[in-house]
Amino acid sequence: MPPGGPAQGGATPPRVDPLPDGPLIWDYDRDGTYTCDEWKRYMEQLFRFADQNRNGFLSASEFPAIRRAERTFAQAELGYFDDDHDGKVSRSEFVDKPSRFIGQYDKNADCKVTAAELKGGTSSPSPGPGGPGGRGGAGGFGAKF
Repeated sequence: MPPGGPAQGGATPPRVDPLPDGPLIWDYDRDGTYTCDEWKRYMEQLFRFADQNRNGFLSASEFPAIRRAERTFAQAELGYFDDDHDGKVSRSEFVDKPSRFIGQYDKNADCKVTAAELKGGTSSPSPGPGGPGGRGGAGGFGAKF
C-alpha cells in the first residue's frame, strides 16, 4: 500500500482507536493479527453497503451511510476519500485507502499488526500506510451487509 499522509483538501481523516478491548470487526479470521488484506475486505463490504444505487461511486447523499454504519467513520468526510476531487468516491478511492490503524501499529511495515506490535504502544505513528482504521461494530453494521 502506498504511504499515507495528512488528509487532502482539508478533509478530516477518521480517527484511529487504540484498540482498548476486543478484536476489530475486520479481523476476519479472528487470529488477533490485522492485515491489509482484511482491511480491504472490510472496506469493500462497507462500500457495497453504502453504494445504494450500485453505480460504483459514493455520492454526497450516500456517504452518510458510512458514518452511521461504523463509529470509526462518524466524523469522516467524503473529501478525505475523494482523491480526484470530483465530488464522489470511487470504489478504488475508498477500498484502496490505507488503514491508519495499520500505519500506526505496524512497526515492521509488513502490512500486519500483531498482538506484540499492539503491546508495543503508540508513542508515535510508525512509518507506513496512513488512512482510516479503528474498532468497528457500531450501528449494527455487521448484520447489514
